Amino acid sequence: MAKTKEQKKKAVEDLEKKLSKMKTTVFVNFTGLSVKDATALRNILRKEKIDYEVTKKTLLKLALDKVGYKDIEPKKFEGNIAVAFGYEDEVMPAKLLKQFMAQHEMVKFIGGILENKYIDAAGVLELANVPGKQELFAKFVGSINSPISGFVNVLAGNLRGFVQVLKAISEKQAVK
Repeated sequence: MAKTKEQKKKAVEDLEKKLSKMKTTVFVNFTGLSVKDATALRNILRKEKIDYEVTKKTLLKLALDKVGYKDIEPKKFEGNIAVAFGYEDEVMPAKLLKQFMAQHEMVKFIGGILENKYIDAAGVLELANVPGKQELFAKFVGSINSPISGFVNVLAGNLRGFVQVLKAISEKQAVK
């Protein structure tokens, strides 16, 4: 059933809101994906607070133009278009979609928006290979903690050595 003008206007407004508050957006071609698999994908993305929306190319173009992305042409995108909006972690939408695509070859990256610039499918794939925020934080904390741990071990080694010397002296005096 065709959408009314009011429904289309509301859909464009929703897309505008999401585009204006997103940190990253990924466009995918989901042609051939079953409803069951699409629902599973939505649930995976929803757990990470990522919005996933299937939209018409013309409505997406209107929303992109209003938000300031006039150079992106959704009409050139192949197949049915879905958009994943990431609000917290720039990498997570691409990473989760890449994991999903491993089992569902019919889903393909088309492009995305990162730091207010359009990136192509290869750029989205590169983004998917970057570690997420939490992983980077863990590596950072580990690298900060490493010198401190080494310093503590050096100090403990000196104390252990001193205790060993005292023990050897006491054993030597006990023998006499």
